[in-house]
Amino acid sequence: MSVESIKAKSAIVDEIKEKLEKAQSLVVIDYMGTTVEQATAMRAKLREANVDYTVYKNTLMARAIEGTKFEGIKDVLSGPSAFAISYDDAVAPARVLKGAIKDTGKMAFKAGVVEGVLYDDKGIEALADIPSRDELIAKFMGSIQSPVGKFVRTLQAIADAQGAPAGEAAAE
Repeated sequence: MSVESIKAKSAIVDEIKEKLEKAQSLVVIDYMGTTVEQATAMRAKLREANVDYTVYKNTLMARAIEGTKFEGIKDVLSGPSAFAISYDDAVAPARVLKGAIKDTGKMAFKAGVVEGVLYDDKGIEALADIPSRDELIAKFMGSIQSPVGKFVRTLQAIADAQGAPAGEAAAE
């Protein structure tokens, strides 16, 4: 092995380590069977979710995860592996990849680490069903707006029945 080859591999390991230091989650998939068009569409969706998706050699990933919270995935590092790393939304890689797996009928989860917890393929698939933070906030806001809206409509109905503006009915 040449010195250049060793330096190149070392640089890739350093790149992976740098990404993992900032990562909230790492999901490993078997990406075989996808077409170029499917892979391109999936990568675009992952980029929109601020997820870094890369194919690395398993041996280089194994070196990079040594001693980190991601070390648990070492047992699935065989065969074709692609890695989705998220920095913001810990569940985003699983959610986007589950959609891609459903759309393509190909690929499969291998495992993942989300916020320091190791999950097998079934666990990652289950996590994929958790809504994003923005979706949860929207649902929460909708649930608290509903009673307020009903209250306002009730006041308006009372005001209409009494022939007074809603503000006056509320003041009574």
